[in-house]
Order: sequence, then structure tokens, then C-alpha cells
Amino acid sequence: MTRAFTTMLASALIGTTALFGGGFAQLQAQAQTASAPVDQAAVEKIVRDYLLKNPEILAEMQTALETKQAAEQEVRVKQVIANNQDELLNSSHDAVLGNPKGDVTVVEFFDYNCGYCKRAMPDMEAIIKSDPNVRFVMKEFPILGPDSIKAHMAAQAFKLMMPEKYRDLHMALMTTPDRSTDESVIAEAVKLGADEAALREKINSPEVTSSFQNAYKLANELDINGTPSYVIGNELIPGAIGADGLKEKIAEARAQKK
Repeated sequence: MTRAFTTMLASALIGTTALFGGGFAQLQAQAQTASAPVDQAAVEKIVRDYLLKNPEILAEMQTALETKQAAEQEVRVKQVIANNQDELLNSSHDAVLGNPKGDVTVVEFFDYNCGYCKRAMPDMEAIIKSDPNVRFVMKEFPILGPDSIKAHMAAQAFKLMMPEKYRDLHMALMTTPDRSTDESVIAEAVKLGADEAALREKINSPEVTSSFQNAYKLANELDINGTPSYVIGNELIPGAIGADGLKEKIAEARAQKK
């Protein structure tokens, strides 16, 4: 037990005289005497004895700490979202699905090789179908290894060349059970009419290689470390929460705007 923690805990316990009986009363009297500093060993013994008799207090302290940290994290995330609205909602690197002028935007950080993202794809489709006033921003966030990075680079190159067909490519990649690579993406892109040689050349262009910096920067600031993760309104939602969960968050964001 460190001296700083011992002193802190002792100070907290000093306010509860009934807990320690005579031993505590003696320590308190000692602490109140300016000429007699508190005996460090006595403090440590009393604290240790109390914690051994009441170990549940450690769990209570841990819970209180976690609650405090979660509240602080929520405030910080809201501030990051508020400070990065344009990058979150209007990056030129991101595809927009649904209604481009929708009154609520759902930003999804996704990886083409994320099984949870693929299972969440029907959720997005259901919402687009049932709510024509929702805008989905697809934030490409390849974090599942080299294959993912190469697959996203190929998809990004295709989007720059044939933006009108990107949704078709995206749907194809998100509905296949196979792992996406640059070669599998190129093969799918060629099916959609892309020129293979031009696409391969485009993949290595600076505008593609730098296209994920925005997503990585935002994810780092928001402490996003998994996919899918959503930003809806001023809230970060980690993980796939299903169509009903997304609809609830969209309704909350819409109500906040009103």
C-alpha cells in the first residue's frame, strides 16, 4: 500500500469514528495534536485491519471509481463529437447511403472483414427502408489486419472512380461470408464495370493511401477500438445493437434536434 493511498484512505476513514473503536479514537486524538504527527505504522495497521474485516469496501470503491470514470469519459466523448462535426459528417472520403439530406446522421465505423459489421448490415437496410429521412455515413476503418487494409484501399479506389456504383460494391462485400482482400475487391469491382488496370493504379494513389487518416484520427480521439461503432447525435454507440436499438438512438437524436 503506497503512502499516498494510505494517507488518503485514512483521511476518508477518520470521519467514521464508530468503525474503529478505541484504536481509532486514539489515532484521531493524535492527529488533532499539532505537536504529535500521525504514526504512519499505526495508520497502516488500522486501515489494513479494517479492510481485512470489511473487504467489500474495496469493491464499493472500485465501482465508485468506474462510475466516475465512465461519467468523465461520456463528457469527453460528447466534446470530441461536438468539436469534429464536419469531419464526422462530411468527409469527402466517406460514402453516404440513405437520404443524403436526412435530418439524422448515423456514422458507422466499419471493417469489411468484421463479422459483426456484416451481421449489422440488414439493420441499416431495414432503417433506410422504414425511415427515408436517415443519412448513413460509412466511415471505412480497417483494423483487422493487412487484408482489411488492402481491401479498403481497393474499395476506396473504386469509389473514387465509380462513386455511383459504390453502394453495389459495398453490399457485395458486406454480404459475402468470405474474407475480403484487395484481389477479391478488384474482382467484384470488375464485375461492376471497373477497368482493372486503372483500378490497380488508382489503389496506390496518395488520395487513397491517405483516405483513412480521418477515420483513424477520430477513432483514436473517441477511443473506438472495435467495429461496428456508431456515432448518432452526440452519442458514441460501440458494437452492433440491432435495428431496434439504432431506431431508438435515431429517435433520441431527432428529439434532441427539436
